[in-house]
Amino acid sequence: MNIVCLDLEGVLVPEIWIAFSEASGIPELRRTTRDEPDYDKLMKWRLGILKEHGLGLKDIQRTIATVEPMPGAREFLDTLRAETQVLILSDTFSQFASPLMKKLGWPTLFCNELEVAPDGSISGYRIRVAQSKLTTVKALQSIGFETIAAGDSYNDLGMIQASKAGILFRSTDQIRKDHPELPACESYEDLLALIRKAY
Repeated sequence: MNIVCLDLEGVLVPEIWIAFSEASGIPELRRTTRDEPDYDKLMKWRLGILKEHGLGLKDIQRTIATVEPMPGAREFLDTLRAETQVLILSDTFSQFASPLMKKLGWPTLFCNELEVAPDGSISGYRIRVAQSKLTTVKALQSIGFETIAAGDSYNDLGMIQASKAGILFRSTDQIRKDHPELPACESYEDLLALIRKAY
């Protein structure tokens, strides 16, 4: 039995932090997991910048409300979900992702949780499990699923490499160069074809 595991940001929706960086005028917040492999380090750095600028969850959610899925993402996901099981594995947070899941037709999402103080500031975050994407793929495999995974960033490599088929989708030049053994594509049409080939 197959299950397809997809990253969210950079694959189905734009990077939330980049959108917020543009909306807030804080260029430092453009840094993502495409640039920084250490997620904990990245998040602590982001929270420090938010605190420095007095920004909280509602400020980010206002930006997220304006973000739309990437062109063709909903159709790609609908086609894929009609053919096989699909699970979105993301290092984002439920407080960020909910409006985007609505726009994508409420696919199943495993992600993390923010800790929010009474004043609305983001005080911290709870990671669901260490190396959540890789851990989840291994757990699925332990209960009889064969996983097919696609993502674009450093934090996707674990699940991609552990799956029976792994695909880099709209990844960086550096990641593609570092992993020439992984198929890479830029369009949903090509991604769908590579996934179907792995069934």
